[in-house]
Amino acid sequence: MADTLQGKTIAFVAAPEGTEQVELTEPWQAVERAGGTPKLLSTQPGSIQAFDHLEPADEFSVDDSVEAASVDDYDGLVLPGGVANPDILRTNPAVVRFVGEFFSRGLPVAAICHAPWTLIEADVVRGRRLTSWPSLRTDLINAGAEWVDEEVVVDNGLVTSRKPGDLPAFCAKMVEEFAEGKHAGQASGAAAAKT
Repeated sequence: MADTLQGKTIAFVAAPEGTEQVELTEPWQAVERAGGTPKLLSTQPGSIQAFDHLEPADEFSVDDSVEAASVDDYDGLVLPGGVANPDILRTNPAVVRFVGEFFSRGLPVAAICHAPWTLIEADVVRGRRLTSWPSLRTDLINAGAEWVDEEVVVDNGLVTSRKPGDLPAFCAKMVEEFAEGKHAGQASGAAAAKT
């Protein structure tokens, strides 16, 4: 696994505050261990304030703003959870567009915990099988997804998990999907969601 992501750059998108720290740091380290280059994007430059549940944790430097970023520069996308993080991100048109472009180009995406809220806003869950934090179940079903209560779910390049306890399985599958590269089913699923 040491070099499976060699030469690949993975975007991590997080709001200026509210990201669950462990859901950022563990996938980040998994990308690095696999030889990839993670980059932190946010809605504004500077840094983000991560959280340990509802308590402020560490700050992390932002590499680029989502508005200035191009999907062409990335081989995959990670959306960490935390309750506030995806709730902030899904109200930002640049983030919603950026996330949607990963799907339309067939690029792998990994989303954990509450992060599928942003996927709902990008209208990319229709007809997809995925999981999330349990409170998102009804939202995902109403958006056309098949929701399941499993540790990790992979659907044509989309990797989802429920909670921090699922991180080992989430990180392993995420790295595997990023290593595989583009998934034709990812792009066709996004196109089907728009019709």
